[in-house]
Amino acid sequence: MGEVTRSYLPPTEWYASLPTVHVSACMLLTDDADRVLLVKPNYRSYWAVPGGMVEDGEPPHVCAAREVGEELGLEVRSGALLVVDWVPAMGDRQRPIMNFIFDGGTVTDPARIRLQDDELDAARFWPWEEAATKLPAAVLSR
Repeated sequence: MGEVTRSYLPPTEWYASLPTVHVSACMLLTDDADRVLLVKPNYRSYWAVPGGMVEDGEPPHVCAAREVGEELGLEVRSGALLVVDWVPAMGDRQRPIMNFIFDGGTVTDPARIRLQDDELDAARFWPWEEAATKLPAAVLSR
């Protein structure tokens, strides 16, 4: 049998050749009446699930907890992973984005919420059906 010669890229070059994505992480929070918490960023025209972009080297579940702490002043640990979603590149965003949504449980004392005023205009608990009307179509499926 003849010898097969394979040519591989060095690891640094191979990894650099792979496609990349942006990563975001959010946390689903509800209240005692089973309403879902949405936030209104001041830089968007629509409401969103609390969360944000993962920092370099940061695991998604850590990002979700950090963002809830920064945006809402709540110390909440990320629970079970509920959703992983992928959205293709579009508009100014030239790479696809992967989003992770974690269970944040129930906020039993909504008075503890402290908005990050430089980023958010509002936070509100909505019935599920009404919350669905506040989210953009690309996010609604999550």
